[in-house]
Amino acid sequence: MEKVVLVDKLSKEFAVNVKKEGFLGGLSSLFNPTRKIVRALDEISFSIDEGELVGFIGPNGAGKTTTLKILSGLLYPSSGLVQVLGFDPWQRKADYLKKISLVMGQKNQLWWDLPAIDTLDLNRAIYELSKRDYEKSLRELVELLDVENLLNIPVRRLSLGQRMRLELVAALIHNPSVLFLDEPTIGLDILAQTKIREFLLDYNRRRGATMILTSHNMDDILGVAKRVIVINKGKIAFDGKLSFLIETFAKKKLVKVYLSDSTDFKKFEEIGKVKKIDFPEVVLLIPRETAAIATAEILQNFPVADITIEEEPIEDVIKRVFKEGVLRKSK
Repeated sequence: MEKVVLVDKLSKEFAVNVKKEGFLGGLSSLFNPTRKIVRALDEISFSIDEGELVGFIGPNGAGKTTTLKILSGLLYPSSGLVQVLGFDPWQRKADYLKKISLVMGQKNQLWWDLPAIDTLDLNRAIYELSKRDYEKSLRELVELLDVENLLNIPVRRLSLGQRMRLELVAALIHNPSVLFLDEPTIGLDILAQTKIREFLLDYNRRRGATMILTSHNMDDILGVAKRVIVINKGKIAFDGKLSFLIETFAKKKLVKVYLSDSTDFKKFEEIGKVKKIDFPEVVLLIPRETAAIATAEILQNFPVADITIEEEPIEDVIKRVFKEGVLRKSK
């Protein structure tokens, strides 16, 4: 199978100013700055096949966004080999840019005071799309994301979830074959997150697009990816099947209980590890394989107003990967 993304011993270094303490130190840093070199990426290597949807996960500052910016051509690497679709990304050739898209959950490409349709029309001109291809792509994306009634509303009047769906339309209007997604569900409610995940899976199946998805939300990764790459402090700790990562390092689930009345909180310790008690909320850490049984027991024995089962925070899983020292490639 063709390698769409090829990364070999990629490193990226930044020179940053070191701020000295105190007022005089601040003046000194302003007029005579001291710089240090920070290595954001440290000789990472991986490849991605055509049509793969890969989760790229790690804590803040791990190097995820830096990697995506290099792959999309926004940053130049310090050393190493990077190729996407056979192109050197930082050359930013028009033929390359027409085949990729970068979606960043914290960055907007839609014009804030204009309806989204105006940005879409502009993108049609930028990507030199024929009217027929543009309208076909627009119809399909609008239907998949259920945003037809939002196209003519000024972007500033939309909710975050509505705007994010339209951001995806704008990013995909030119039918890219490679999609880089950096925290596309950040700040969204559960319903909006689910819609985005379902869309990405559907788009991947329909178009055979290659995708790299970064997220702090483990549910995002579980919902779409079969393979994950775990990165921390610029180094890859794991590259392989998501199922292996879960079986080995994500053996617990968080059960959040919201009580309708006071109760004997000590009884929760018989069910699982109590992480938090702040009435009316109780949070338990429970083995994955017994989560359903534990939930049933809680519903039967406690005054429950609501209960949810969630994955452990992704940062906790990554810490466990490093703590147990398992560096493994499992495909």
